[in-house]
Amino acid sequence: MYHHQGMNKTVLDRYMKLTIPDEKCQAMYVWVDGTGENLRSKTRTLNFVPKDPNELPIWNFDGSSTGQAEGSNSDVYLYPVAIYRDPFRLGRNKLVLCETYKYNKKPTDTNQRWKCLEVMKQAADQHPWFGMEQEYTLLDVDKHPLGWPKNGYPGPQGPYYCGVGTNKVYGRDVVEAHYRACLYTGINISGENAEVMPAQWEFQVGPCEGITMGDDLWMARYLLHRVAEDFNVVVSLDPKPIPGDWNGAGMHTNFSTEAMRQPDGILEIESAIDKMAKVHDKHIQAYDPHGGKDNERRLTGRHETSSIHDFSAGVANRGASIRIPRGVAEERTGYLEDRRPSSNADPYVVSERLVRTICLDEE
Repeated sequence: MYHHQGMNKTVLDRYMKLTIPDEKCQAMYVWVDGTGENLRSKTRTLNFVPKDPNELPIWNFDGSSTGQAEGSNSDVYLYPVAIYRDPFRLGRNKLVLCETYKYNKKPTDTNQRWKCLEVMKQAADQHPWFGMEQEYTLLDVDKHPLGWPKNGYPGPQGPYYCGVGTNKVYGRDVVEAHYRACLYTGINISGENAEVMPAQWEFQVGPCEGITMGDDLWMARYLLHRVAEDFNVVVSLDPKPIPGDWNGAGMHTNFSTEAMRQPDGILEIESAIDKMAKVHDKHIQAYDPHGGKDNERRLTGRHETSSIHDFSAGVANRGASIRIPRGVAEERTGYLEDRRPSSNADPYVVSERLVRTICLDEE
């Protein structure tokens, strides 16, 4: 497969088979850095096996190296919020998702989780469920899409979506490894498929209730980058990695409340769409890390997108902002799909905005 020069993974296996003392556990702390898109991680040894995030020590890191603090006051604190099994080190070892806080105990600018959690608590009685579809592109180390000819383009889109065969699918090993890693950790991953643009893939997480959506999706992204590292492949969450006649990448978000899932829930779905229509611009600003600038390249009204400037909704329409699946319209119960969030959107921000608008009636 693909190897780092001079790195032989079979040699590593010999060391990974070594047992560690019973009372020890490696805990890898994972956090979102100052870009709001990339993740960082570092490990500490614990003398116990944690079962709850509250048992874990608060830690810190050099925020001046992650765009989260200045050098003269660089300590940023890591507050553990979710624990997962570690698919890389195995055994009793853990991955620990963390929130980041500044020296004055205020959240860092890219810590979006605490706001999301507050909103989810307020709307808990409505039981908001989410399913997010994370599209991404696999690149060679030279940043060229995996499997594409080095000085040209593959044939036009058509045969690649859910494709099979060497000339239609690129990077399946990464996808299979990632899927299994997610299942092992306890992430609620629900599927994967090859996407419309060659070397583009998608995995789905959900249904998740409340804050679990953002937690599971961020950890699934971490696993994706980490698995790709083993294959010497790069993962891009750019919403339009290749300009021109190629599909962009989104993070379509499926959403429902308990009322929508009841008989005649279609009325609640239609009411939610009316509320969303009124705050389209605010949602667009929240749906990529750069206030809509990334989505501008993707939401053109072509390649299965709606225009960034117009709000629209339709049954089974992949060119609408909000799609009501055909089965939902027929059964008059279910969920809606918001097709506007970009592939690099923060799931905490997206889920928070939807709940604010639909459940809490905030503008």
